[in-house]
Amino acid sequence: MVSAEATTSDASDTTLAAVSRGVGPTVVAVHGFAQTRDCLGPLGDALGGRFHLVAPDAPGHGGSLRHAEAGLAEGADLLVHTGGHAAYVGYSMGGRLCVQAALDHPDRVTALVLIGATAGIDDETERAARQRADAALADRLEAIGLEAFLTEWLALEMFTGLPDWARFEQERRTNTAEGLATSLRRAGTGSMRPLWDRLGRVGAPVLLVTGERDERYGRIADRMAAALGPAARHEVIADAGHAAHLEQPERTTELVCGFLEAALDPAQPPRNNPAARSTP
Repeated sequence: MVSAEATTSDASDTTLAAVSRGVGPTVVAVHGFAQTRDCLGPLGDALGGRFHLVAPDAPGHGGSLRHAEAGLAEGADLLVHTGGHAAYVGYSMGGRLCVQAALDHPDRVTALVLIGATAGIDDETERAARQRADAALADRLEAIGLEAFLTEWLALEMFTGLPDWARFEQERRTNTAEGLATSLRRAGTGSMRPLWDRLGRVGAPVLLVTGERDERYGRIADRMAAALGPAARHEVIADAGHAAHLEQPERTTELVCGFLEAALDPAQPPRNNPAARSTP
C-alpha cells in the first residue's frame, strides 16, 4: 500500500513530473492542453480519495517542460513509465495520450476512461490542415505570450460552460509559451498518427465520456466505442460541453469512479483481448 499523503516527483529522463496520493489500485489521470496536473478539479479529489492517484504534468506542461519535444508515442512511453500498471483517465489531449498508452503498452493499462478524446484524424487532407492550424496557433502563442494566449484560449466557444473556478487561470500560468507551443507542434491532433485501425486491439474496459453540448466529440466517441468493441461504452453528461468533468463534476465523478471501482474489482472476471498484446 502507498501512503495516503501526497508525494511529488520531478521529471526525469524516463518519467514525467507527477504528484501522487491515496491508497488502493493505481489510477493515472492526465489533464488537457494548456492545463497542469492541478486542473483535475473534483474528479481528481475523488480519485485521490478512493484510489492511489498519480497525476502527471503532460510533456511540455508544468514540471514536464524538459519533455516538450515528445511526440504522442514518446509521451505515452513517459506516461506509463510514470504511472506503471494502472487504470488511465485522460481528458482531451490527455485522453489521446492514454489511448496511445493502451495500444503501445497493453500490459500496463487495466482500464481506460476518455473524456472528450479522439483517436486522431484519419482523413489525410483534414489532418494536414489541422497540423497547419496547430503550427499557426503555436506561432501565435510565441508571438503574443502566455498570458494573452490563455485569455484567447479560454474565450473559445468550447470553454464557455466552464464555471469560474474551473478556468484554473493561476494553475495554467505555471506553463510556458515555449512548452505549450512545442506540445502543439509535436503532439497536437494534427501531428497524431491516426489510431482508428488499432482500436480493436485495446483489451481493457473503456468508458468514453462526452458532454451533451459537445456534439463533435460525441460523434467521435460513438465511432470509437464501435471500433473498440463490447468492452467499451459511451456515456453522455447532460448540460455539459467539452470539459464535462469540470462543468458537471458531481455527475461525471460518480460515473467515472463507479466504472473504475467495477473495472478494478479483483472479483470481476478479466476482460483482456489477446489481440491487444500484438502491435503492428
